[in-house]
Amino acid sequence: MGRPDDVAFGLEADPLLGLRPWLVTQRPWLDLYGVHVKPVVSKPNYDPALIHRCLPDELLFEIFVRITPHSLGRGACVCRKWRYTIRNPVFWRTACLKAWQASGPIENYKIVQSKYEWSWRKMWLLRPRVRTDGIYVSRNTYIHVGVAEWKITNPVHLVCYFRYMRFFPSGRFFYKNSSQIVKDVAKSMTFHASKADSIPSRKREEADSVFSGHYTLLQDEVDAAFLYPGLHPTVLRLQLRLRGTMVGANNRMDIISLVTSKETHNPDVPAVSHRRGLNPFVFVPFEEVETSVLNLPVDKMDYYLPG
Repeated sequence: MGRPDDVAFGLEADPLLGLRPWLVTQRPWLDLYGVHVKPVVSKPNYDPALIHRCLPDELLFEIFVRITPHSLGRGACVCRKWRYTIRNPVFWRTACLKAWQASGPIENYKIVQSKYEWSWRKMWLLRPRVRTDGIYVSRNTYIHVGVAEWKITNPVHLVCYFRYMRFFPSGRFFYKNSSQIVKDVAKSMTFHASKADSIPSRKREEADSVFSGHYTLLQDEVDAAFLYPGLHPTVLRLQLRLRGTMVGANNRMDIISLVTSKETHNPDVPAVSHRRGLNPFVFVPFEEVETSVLNLPVDKMDYYLPG
């Protein structure tokens, strides 16, 4: 039996059969025999961005190593190249080991392996942490009745005060209770301001009202405590719960309990649990302390919902 090609050729050569064209098997690839096709040459990878042509990848890597994780997230929105570069696990491993340095590197490696599939970036976004690039602020108000003189009704005043907390990765924090606004207090929540010997008298008074304590972080709960000095020292203990308005934000802290107790060994002196002034803490980054809505006076801010 002959090949199909021979059969088709024999049918085409015989004019008596009157073969129709659709009975011949079509093979388009046979038309390419003897035709020389030029190879496709890929175009060189040309980046039109001036910063990418002038800034080497090695120098760009060194810049990303030295900026904060929040700035890394902003840089990932610039272009595709920066986004792929910032996904390098080296950047996020450094940030995670610094943020949870109180747990130790061995414990952090165990957590990223067991819970986050060796993804340091995923650990940074999903694991609760206290932010150290700003201040947590709790705005509280209460009604104060004034003294009436030559009037029928007593005047009523709306008093506003703030609780400020600044955390450090080492497990230390600063606390301040004041009626001053955020942009005035942010300058005193530093280690340099706490050194009262080398600062003016006014700044010294502000530094004396900044108290230092220690905190522990377990899952999303923060336990903080510090000592009020004085003739009768008082210990203030705060139990907080971290949350965020978006993934990885950690920009809110709810006050679960606030307890004060005298630093005595007398069991007859009970601890006092406070029920007022427990509004949630709102995180304010340092670059936003001058423009934060918390700087507005009481007459321009009738109410404030931290969310």
